[in-house]
Amino acid sequence: MYFSSMTFLWVFLPITLLFYLAASHFGKNTAGNIVLLFASLIFYAWGEPVYILLLLVSVLLNYIFGLLLGLEALKYRKSVLALGVAVNIGILGFFKYFNFFAIYINQALGREAVPLSHFALPLGISFYTFQAMSYVIDVYRREVNAQKNFFSLLLYISLFPQLVAGPIVKYKDVETQILKRVNTYEKRAYGVKRFIYGLGKKVLLSNIFGKYVDMILGIEPGQLSTGLAWMVMIMYTFQIYYDFSGYSDMAIGLGSMFGFEFRENFNYPYISKSIQEFWRRWHISLSTWFKEYVYIPLGGNRKGKLRTYGNLFIVFLLTGFWHGASLTFVFWGLFHGFFMIIERLGFGKLLEKNPVKLLNHVYAWVVFVCGWVFFRMDGLRKGFEMIKAMFIYQKGKHDVTSCLSLEVIAALLLGFLLCGILQTMVPKLKNALYNREETSVLQSLFLFAVFFLCIVSLSANSYNPFIYFRF
Repeated sequence: MYFSSMTFLWVFLPITLLFYLAASHFGKNTAGNIVLLFASLIFYAWGEPVYILLLLVSVLLNYIFGLLLGLEALKYRKSVLALGVAVNIGILGFFKYFNFFAIYINQALGREAVPLSHFALPLGISFYTFQAMSYVIDVYRREVNAQKNFFSLLLYISLFPQLVAGPIVKYKDVETQILKRVNTYEKRAYGVKRFIYGLGKKVLLSNIFGKYVDMILGIEPGQLSTGLAWMVMIMYTFQIYYDFSGYSDMAIGLGSMFGFEFRENFNYPYISKSIQEFWRRWHISLSTWFKEYVYIPLGGNRKGKLRTYGNLFIVFLLTGFWHGASLTFVFWGLFHGFFMIIERLGFGKLLEKNPVKLLNHVYAWVVFVCGWVFFRMDGLRKGFEMIKAMFIYQKGKHDVTSCLSLEVIAALLLGFLLCGILQTMVPKLKNALYNREETSVLQSLFLFAVFFLCIVSLSANSYNPFIYFRF
């Protein structure tokens, strides 16, 4: 069940809100949490009826690890932590990466020595596993207290706004909110505003880009003109941003409707002037997670330059691998890691001193557009073929003119303006979109129009994928 599906918008969300508000009125947060917990389990079971057992087992194991690590007299805390991390990685590894390694082992041996798994990838396993690990690690670090109530921990990990596609919410960020949050009219109003804003990004922009991207990339890269190759990858650059940031906006909005405050996950990454800045703005919850639980424990930048570069290499290798069991994702991660290291070696200082900042933006755009090539294409071979089509001029059988339409032109124009350019030029616009204060009549009319157009679009079109649901 997607946030942009009719079932969610007209059935699941209204019913959940109605029961939640009624329960909260009579029993405050405890009763409201019961409603949220049942709703979250139903939401997950809707798409993964079998794997809800896996989710429950994962939470139970991490609950036990948390209780053990919370004991003052426990002697072997490091061993328990190692076991907890190993179990979480093991669960994620089996369901997400088993076939990846099995295929390469079989190829190396020349026979099917390791039978392939036929288990489907559980929905949201990459996200909830990382949340569970952050909880166990933070209890070990004495940064949070072990949660004594199993159902409270289950609510934290299974909370439907962020369960299947993030943002990755650390337990320490919501520990007090689980039982002591205040659900006000202002929070709910802001939640509705933020949700509609995200829904608009997803339905009115990402879906349009995605439709054309899928159509064009159904053609072999060698048959695309250089101009069309660039255009389709720019369209995908916008598609993945408006898809994922739109989902994050909806998740933050839904959380606010139920009294939770989640941290921002995007901060206009496409206005970045370097790749270092890009990763401070893109998928913030994931980059923060890797920084806090991998990069810093490895030594960060405290062990000398060579160690720092090695740590960055590991982090971006894992970042790519986290996204999927494919060499294309690994290459994408290492591709970004390469430019992170290059910038740390001195290129970053040149960018800072460069008086023509437009060139910095162009550099950053070229890097992350080329990076998205490998993120999107099926296999490294096709990825390099697309890069070749982009950088070595070819006429191709299909050119830009064959795919241009008013819809494409309008989407590209809005995509450029709303990815941060317009908000930077007109700060009041950004404040109007993200402020938690009272919404004006004009804003209300605008939000109503966006919602109406979303409903019309969803009613008329069946194309409505979420890219990050497969991670």
